[in-house]
Amino acid sequence: MKAALQNYHTRMQLVLDYIDRHLDDDLDLDALSSVACYSKYHFHRQFAATFGLSVHRYIQLARMKRASYLLAYRDAQSVTDIAMEAGYDAPDAFSRAFRQRFGQSPSSFRKSPDWEPWLAAIRPLDNARSKLMQKTFTISDVTIRNVSSTSVAIIEHRGDPVTLGATIQRFIAWRKAAGLHPKTSPTFNVWRSERRPASPADYGVDLCVGTDQAIEANGEQIKAGEIPGGRCAVLRVVGNTDNLEPAALYLYRDWLPASGEEVRDFPIYCQRLSFFPEVPEHETVAELYLPLK
Repeated sequence: MKAALQNYHTRMQLVLDYIDRHLDDDLDLDALSSVACYSKYHFHRQFAATFGLSVHRYIQLARMKRASYLLAYRDAQSVTDIAMEAGYDAPDAFSRAFRQRFGQSPSSFRKSPDWEPWLAAIRPLDNARSKLMQKTFTISDVTIRNVSSTSVAIIEHRGDPVTLGATIQRFIAWRKAAGLHPKTSPTFNVWRSERRPASPADYGVDLCVGTDQAIEANGEQIKAGEIPGGRCAVLRVVGNTDNLEPAALYLYRDWLPASGEEVRDFPIYCQRLSFFPEVPEHETVAELYLPLK
Protein backbone atom coordinates (compact mmCIF):
# COMPACT_ATOMS: atom_id res chain seq x y z
CA MET A 1 0.00 0.00 0.00
CA LYS A 2 2.75 2.43 0.97
CA ALA A 3 4.78 1.59 -2.15
CA ALA A 4 1.72 2.11 -4.37
CA LEU A 5 1.05 5.52 -2.78
CA GLN A 6 4.68 6.51 -3.23
CA ASN A 7 4.51 5.49 -6.88
CA TYR A 8 1.36 7.58 -7.32
CA HIS A 9 3.02 10.63 -5.74
CA THR A 10 6.12 10.16 -7.88
CA ARG A 11 4.05 10.13 -11.06
CA MET A 12 2.15 13.26 -10.00
CA GLN A 13 5.42 14.98 -9.10
CA LEU A 14 6.66 14.24 -12.61
CA VAL A 15 3.64 16.15 -13.91
CA LEU A 16 4.45 19.20 -11.78
CA ASP A 17 8.06 19.12 -12.95
CA TYR A 18 6.92 18.80 -16.56
CA ILE A 19 4.64 21.83 -16.16
CA ASP A 20 7.53 23.81 -14.64
CA ARG A 21 9.75 23.03 -17.62
CA HIS A 22 7.11 23.60 -20.31
CA LEU A 23 5.17 26.68 -19.23
CA ASP A 24 5.60 28.08 -22.76
CA ASP A 25 4.11 24.99 -24.41
CA ASP A 26 0.58 23.74 -25.01
CA LEU A 27 -0.03 21.86 -21.78
CA ASP A 28 -3.12 19.89 -22.72
CA LEU A 29 -4.58 16.86 -20.96
CA ASP A 30 -3.17 14.46 -23.53
CA ALA A 31 0.40 15.59 -22.83
CA LEU A 32 0.07 15.74 -19.04
CA SER A 33 -1.82 12.47 -18.63
CA SER A 34 0.83 10.70 -20.75
CA VAL A 35 3.58 12.07 -18.46
CA ALA A 36 1.76 10.55 -15.49
CA CYS A 37 0.84 7.41 -17.46
CA TYR A 38 -2.81 7.80 -16.54
CA SER A 39 -5.93 7.84 -18.69
CA LYS A 40 -6.79 11.34 -19.89
CA TYR A 41 -10.43 10.61 -19.02
CA HIS A 42 -9.57 10.43 -15.31
CA PHE A 43 -6.37 12.44 -15.00
CA HIS A 44 -8.02 15.85 -14.46
CA ARG A 45 -10.04 14.47 -11.54
CA GLN A 46 -6.99 12.72 -10.08
CA PHE A 47 -5.02 15.97 -10.30
CA ALA A 48 -7.76 18.02 -8.62
CA ALA A 49 -8.20 15.41 -5.89
CA THR A 50 -4.44 15.38 -5.20
CA PHE A 51 -3.68 19.09 -5.33
CA GLY A 52 -6.94 20.81 -4.45
CA LEU A 53 -7.27 22.75 -7.70
CA SER A 54 -7.81 21.92 -11.34
CA VAL A 55 -4.88 21.35 -13.67
CA HIS A 56 -6.06 24.33 -15.76
CA ARG A 57 -6.01 26.66 -12.76
CA TYR A 58 -2.66 25.28 -11.61
CA ILE A 59 -1.10 26.07 -15.01
CA GLN A 60 -2.68 29.54 -15.05
CA LEU A 61 -1.31 30.34 -11.60
CA ALA A 62 2.15 28.95 -12.45
CA ARG A 63 2.30 31.15 -15.56
CA MET A 64 1.03 34.17 -13.62
CA LYS A 65 3.60 33.62 -10.88
CA ARG A 66 6.41 33.56 -13.42
CA ALA A 67 4.96 36.65 -15.14
CA SER A 68 4.83 38.41 -11.76
CA TYR A 69 8.50 37.66 -11.07
CA LEU A 70 9.48 38.91 -14.51
CA LEU A 71 7.53 42.13 -13.99
CA ALA A 72 8.76 42.81 -10.47
CA TYR A 73 12.33 41.55 -10.56
CA ARG A 74 13.38 41.65 -14.22
CA ASP A 75 13.05 44.72 -16.41
CA ALA A 76 14.54 43.34 -19.65
CA GLN A 77 11.24 42.11 -21.08
CA SER A 78 8.26 44.19 -22.17
CA VAL A 79 4.79 43.57 -20.81
CA THR A 80 3.81 42.33 -24.28
CA ASP A 81 6.57 39.70 -24.29
CA ILE A 82 5.63 38.60 -20.77
CA ALA A 83 1.98 38.35 -21.82
CA MET A 84 2.93 36.07 -24.71
CA GLU A 85 5.04 33.86 -22.42
CA ALA A 86 2.06 33.60 -20.05
CA GLY A 87 0.00 32.13 -22.90
CA TYR A 88 -2.00 35.20 -23.95
CA ASP A 89 -2.33 36.29 -27.57
CA ALA A 90 -2.83 39.96 -26.70
CA PRO A 91 -1.55 42.25 -23.91
CA ASP A 92 -5.12 43.44 -23.18
CA ALA A 93 -6.30 39.92 -22.35
CA PHE A 94 -3.24 39.37 -20.14
CA SER A 95 -3.81 42.72 -18.41
CA ARG A 96 -7.45 41.88 -17.64
CA ALA A 97 -6.54 38.44 -16.28
CA PHE A 98 -3.64 39.83 -14.24
CA ARG A 99 -5.80 42.58 -12.74
CA GLN A 100 -8.57 40.12 -11.93
CA ARG A 101 -6.09 37.83 -10.20
CA PHE A 102 -3.93 40.35 -8.33
CA GLY A 103 -5.88 43.62 -8.26
CA GLN A 104 -3.29 45.55 -10.28
CA SER A 105 -2.48 45.99 -13.93
CA PRO A 106 0.84 44.48 -15.06
CA SER A 107 2.39 47.93 -15.57
CA SER A 108 1.23 49.08 -12.13
CA PHE A 109 2.57 45.88 -10.56
CA ARG A 110 5.93 46.38 -12.28
CA LYS A 111 6.16 49.92 -10.90
CA SER A 112 4.88 49.28 -7.38
CA PRO A 113 3.71 45.75 -6.52
CA ASP A 114 1.09 45.28 -3.82
CA TRP A 115 2.42 42.04 -2.37
CA GLU A 116 -0.29 41.18 0.15
CA PRO A 117 -3.08 40.40 -2.38
CA TRP A 118 -0.45 38.78 -4.62
CA LEU A 119 0.54 36.36 -1.84
CA ALA A 120 -3.12 35.53 -1.17
CA ALA A 121 -3.77 34.85 -4.87
CA ILE A 122 -0.67 32.65 -5.26
CA ARG A 123 -1.24 30.68 -2.06
CA PRO A 124 -3.34 27.89 -3.71
CA LEU A 125 -0.41 27.23 -6.09
CA ASP A 126 2.12 27.10 -3.26
CA ASN A 127 -0.19 24.88 -1.21
CA ALA A 128 -0.58 22.51 -4.16
CA ARG A 129 3.17 22.33 -4.74
CA SER A 130 3.88 21.66 -1.06
CA LYS A 131 1.60 18.60 -0.96
CA LEU A 132 4.21 16.43 -2.72
CA MET A 133 7.31 18.46 -1.95
CA GLN A 134 7.74 17.60 1.71
CA LYS A 135 11.41 16.73 1.75
CA THR A 136 12.79 14.09 4.07
CA PHE A 137 16.39 14.76 5.06
CA THR A 138 18.90 12.30 6.48
CA ILE A 139 22.26 12.61 8.19
CA SER A 140 24.00 11.76 4.93
CA ASP A 141 22.53 14.93 3.37
CA VAL A 142 24.54 17.11 5.76
CA THR A 143 28.22 17.83 5.27
CA ILE A 144 30.60 19.80 7.50
CA ARG A 145 32.72 22.35 5.67
CA ASN A 146 35.35 24.87 6.61
CA VAL A 147 34.18 27.98 4.79
CA SER A 148 36.15 31.17 4.15
CA SER A 149 34.91 34.54 5.35
CA THR A 150 33.06 36.59 2.73
CA SER A 151 32.81 40.37 2.59
CA VAL A 152 29.25 41.37 1.71
CA ALA A 153 27.08 44.36 0.95
CA ILE A 154 23.81 44.19 2.89
CA ILE A 155 20.30 45.51 2.50
CA GLU A 156 18.37 44.78 5.68
CA HIS A 157 14.72 43.84 5.72
CA ARG A 158 13.03 44.50 9.03
CA GLY A 159 9.29 44.17 9.52
CA ASP A 160 6.33 42.25 8.11
CA PRO A 161 7.48 39.54 5.67
CA VAL A 162 4.58 40.53 3.42
CA THR A 163 6.71 43.52 2.37
CA LEU A 164 9.83 41.44 1.70
CA GLY A 165 9.15 41.50 -2.05
CA ALA A 166 9.67 45.27 -2.12
CA THR A 167 13.03 44.89 -0.36
CA ILE A 168 14.05 42.19 -2.84
CA GLN A 169 13.17 44.56 -5.69
CA ARG A 170 15.44 47.24 -4.22
CA PHE A 171 18.21 44.72 -3.63
CA ILE A 172 18.10 43.47 -7.23
CA ALA A 173 18.04 47.01 -8.62
CA TRP A 174 20.97 48.08 -6.44
CA ARG A 175 23.19 45.10 -7.24
CA LYS A 176 22.43 45.51 -10.93
CA ALA A 177 23.50 49.17 -10.78
CA ALA A 178 26.63 48.11 -8.89
CA GLY A 179 27.50 45.48 -11.51
CA LEU A 180 27.28 42.59 -9.02
CA HIS A 181 25.72 39.87 -11.17
CA PRO A 182 24.58 36.68 -9.39
CA LYS A 183 26.81 34.55 -11.64
CA THR A 184 29.95 36.32 -10.41
CA SER A 185 28.93 37.69 -6.98
CA PRO A 186 27.39 35.19 -4.54
CA THR A 187 23.96 35.81 -3.01
CA PHE A 188 23.26 35.15 0.67
CA ASN A 189 20.32 35.48 3.05
CA VAL A 190 21.09 35.78 6.77
CA TRP A 191 18.06 35.26 9.01
CA ARG A 192 17.78 37.52 12.03
CA SER A 193 14.49 36.06 13.27
CA GLU A 194 12.20 33.08 12.93
CA ARG A 195 10.39 32.70 9.62
CA ARG A 196 7.08 33.50 11.33
CA PRO A 197 7.74 35.37 14.59
CA ALA A 198 4.86 35.99 17.01
CA SER A 199 4.72 39.56 15.76
CA PRO A 200 5.29 40.07 12.01
CA ALA A 201 7.02 43.36 12.85
CA ASP A 202 9.84 41.32 14.45
CA TYR A 203 10.74 39.54 11.21
CA GLY A 204 14.25 40.24 9.95
CA VAL A 205 16.52 39.00 7.16
CA ASP A 206 19.67 40.44 5.57
CA LEU A 207 19.90 40.31 1.77
CA CYS A 208 23.61 40.07 0.97
CA VAL A 209 25.86 40.02 -2.06
CA GLY A 210 29.51 39.05 -1.85
CA THR A 211 31.87 41.84 -2.90
CA ASP A 212 35.32 43.20 -2.04
CA GLN A 213 34.75 46.46 -3.91
CA ALA A 214 33.96 49.79 -2.31
CA ILE A 215 30.22 50.11 -1.80
CA GLU A 216 28.34 52.96 -3.45
CA ALA A 217 24.93 53.39 -1.88
CA ASN A 218 23.19 54.81 -4.98
CA GLY A 219 20.40 56.06 -2.75
CA GLU A 220 19.99 52.79 -0.85
CA GLN A 221 20.73 52.05 2.78
CA ILE A 222 23.64 49.69 2.17
CA LYS A 223 25.82 48.27 4.91
CA ALA A 224 29.20 46.62 4.59
CA GLY A 225 29.49 43.39 6.52
CA GLU A 226 31.03 39.94 6.64
CA ILE A 227 29.84 36.39 6.73
CA PRO A 228 32.50 34.92 9.00
CA GLY A 229 34.52 31.88 8.07
CA GLY A 230 34.65 28.69 10.09
CA ARG A 231 33.07 25.29 10.38
CA CYS A 232 29.48 24.94 9.14
CA ALA A 233 26.95 22.17 8.74
CA VAL A 234 25.71 22.47 5.17
CA LEU A 235 22.42 21.14 3.83
CA ARG A 236 21.72 21.44 0.09
CA VAL A 237 18.09 21.99 -0.91
CA VAL A 238 16.84 21.51 -4.47
CA GLY A 239 13.41 22.83 -5.40
CA ASN A 240 10.87 24.84 -3.41
CA THR A 241 13.64 27.06 -2.04
CA ASP A 242 11.19 29.86 -1.22
CA ASN A 243 10.63 28.03 2.06
CA LEU A 244 13.79 26.70 3.70
CA GLU A 245 12.12 26.33 7.10
CA PRO A 246 11.76 22.50 6.85
CA ALA A 247 15.51 22.21 6.15
CA ALA A 248 16.36 24.54 9.04
CA LEU A 249 14.08 22.59 11.38
CA TYR A 250 15.80 19.35 10.38
CA LEU A 251 19.22 20.81 11.19
CA TYR A 252 18.13 22.13 14.59
CA ARG A 253 15.71 19.39 15.69
CA ASP A 254 17.31 16.23 14.29
CA TRP A 255 20.83 16.69 13.03
CA LEU A 256 22.30 18.98 15.72
CA PRO A 257 21.29 16.94 18.82
CA ALA A 258 22.52 13.71 17.20
CA SER A 259 25.80 15.22 15.98
CA GLY A 260 27.20 16.35 19.33
CA GLU A 261 28.19 19.64 17.70
CA GLU A 262 27.61 23.10 19.18
CA VAL A 263 26.50 26.16 17.24
CA ARG A 264 28.64 29.24 16.78
CA ASP A 265 27.49 32.79 17.57
CA PHE A 266 26.27 33.68 14.07
CA PRO A 267 22.79 33.17 12.60
CA ILE A 268 21.82 30.40 10.22
CA TYR A 269 22.13 31.58 6.60
CA CYS A 270 21.87 30.35 3.04
CA GLN A 271 23.61 30.84 -0.28
CA ARG A 272 21.25 30.90 -3.24
CA LEU A 273 22.87 29.13 -6.17
CA SER A 274 20.10 29.36 -8.78
CA PHE A 275 16.98 31.45 -9.09
CA PHE A 276 13.42 31.30 -10.39
CA PRO A 277 12.46 32.28 -13.10
CA GLU A 278 15.93 31.73 -14.65
CA VAL A 279 15.41 28.04 -13.89
CA PRO A 280 12.14 26.16 -13.25
CA GLU A 281 11.06 26.23 -9.61
CA HIS A 282 11.84 22.56 -9.02
CA GLU A 283 15.44 23.18 -10.18
CA THR A 284 16.24 26.10 -7.87
CA VAL A 285 19.11 25.35 -5.48
CA ALA A 286 20.10 26.78 -2.11
CA GLU A 287 22.61 25.67 0.50
CA LEU A 288 21.76 26.19 4.15
CA TYR A 289 24.67 26.91 6.52
CA LEU A 290 24.52 26.29 10.29
CA PRO A 291 27.68 27.82 11.86
CA LEU A 292 29.47 25.46 14.27
CA LYS A 293 32.16 25.92 16.92
